[in-house]
Amino acid sequence: MEKHCEVVLTADMVVLSKDGSVLLIKRKNEPFTGMWALPGGKLDPEDETIEACARRELSEETGLLTSDYELLGVYSRKDRDPRGRYISVAFLARVARRFEPTAGNDAQEARWFQSNELPQEMAFDHHSILMDALCHPWDH
Repeated sequence: MEKHCEVVLTADMVVLSKDGSVLLIKRKNEPFTGMWALPGGKLDPEDETIEACARRELSEETGLLTSDYELLGVYSRKDRDPRGRYISVAFLARVARRFEPTAGNDAQEARWFQSNELPQEMAFDHHSILMDALCHPWDH
């Protein structure tokens, strides 16, 4: 007998600035309320591409609009989200300088962290995603 498991597709966006800062949000909702995370969220399966989802979530949670980003990776470890099987497509955006973020939607707060002063614990597997991004070469 096959076991049925609903899979939820999400997008996360890592935003890095030239000065080595990382843009994070503090989560407003469960799971991981009050913990720092990457901007991101669920794909609307009716009419949204995964790239549009990443841009929308970034805009809703931080106020940043960007079309300059690249694919970072796919994160599918089965225990990455306590709600069930969530697979994330992560993107990497680089900005020349920091802007003043505005927390919105699912974010209590949005702010920049220097890469050497990141929160010790982050929601989901976002620390691992962030480490992958920080090791990614800066091509621009």
